Amino acid sequence: MWIAGLVMVAGLGLLAWSADRFVLGAAATARHAGLPPLMIGMVIVGFGTSLPEMIVSSLAALDGNPDLGLGNGWGSNIANIALILGLAALVRPVRVRSKVLSAELPVLIVITLMAVGLVVDGDLALWESVVLLILFASLMDWTIRSGRQKGRDPFGSGIEADLSSRPMSRGKAVFWTAIGLAFLVISSRMLVWGAVRIARGLGVSELVIGLSIVALGTSLPELASTLAAVRRGEDDIALGNVLGSNLFNTLAVVGLAGAIHPFRIPTEVVGRDGLMMLGLTVAIYVIGRGHHGRQGLINRWEGALLVLVYVIYIAWLGVDLV
Repeated sequence: MWIAGLVMVAGLGLLAWSADRFVLGAAATARHAGLPPLMIGMVIVGFGTSLPEMIVSSLAALDGNPDLGLGNGWGSNIANIALILGLAALVRPVRVRSKVLSAELPVLIVITLMAVGLVVDGDLALWESVVLLILFASLMDWTIRSGRQKGRDPFGSGIEADLSSRPMSRGKAVFWTAIGLAFLVISSRMLVWGAVRIARGLGVSELVIGLSIVALGTSLPELASTLAAVRRGEDDIALGNVLGSNLFNTLAVVGLAGAIHPFRIPTEVVGRDGLMMLGLTVAIYVIGRGHHGRQGLINRWEGALLVLVYVIYIAWLGVDLV
């Protein structure tokens, strides 16, 4: 089992590196193609940081382990909000200014509630997975239209400044996009292979491994990009990374896994992981929306509380690992 552990750790490291290369290359390629900065941030960067989850979940489903895909998607959502946004707020309080992000939060709450509702009966059927994918396609269409029609926005301005600070030629951008994608597939295969064998060696379900180790690993790109954005004072990019990733995970990642291989879901998953994911999403809306003239803000105390919630959640999952 130690070989599987080494392969998984190597896969996690390679996955984080390749995801970063893919996002940088794809964003620069999109800029050379003339896409608006707001659309690049909402679609290209959001897709790129969620690509590890999508590939890992698809490969797991193809191998007959779709519950690893569900655990990866939902576990990444929990890690994105509780751990990544929490750590970001500890580094520097996160301001919520973008109108686009404010609009995405209620949408994310509704989608999360619907996704949890679909699995209350204990399974994710093919038609339910197709519904998730159709909603994902519709959301992408709406996002692209919004990106073309919106004027200046803090999120788009932040993306534009970020791209300008790291110029890249067209040829180099295409090269890193291709290299990043290739190594994403390779590292995802390593991660799935190691995770499944560790789960079997420990005698626990792939779902628990997906919710914990795999979810944390595939969230590394969001962690790196969010912390970097907060240090630069680009709070809307930091929050946009998390919200965009969670939308992708809830609809595309879980939808793909279920479409490839419909599966049964343990009843405790809805009451534990589903409610945790939904509760954190609502909490971010309440914390970040602002009130009585106060600007939306996730302060350090709230960030510390989010991290504490994540630690407690992982400890709860750890009961199943021992």
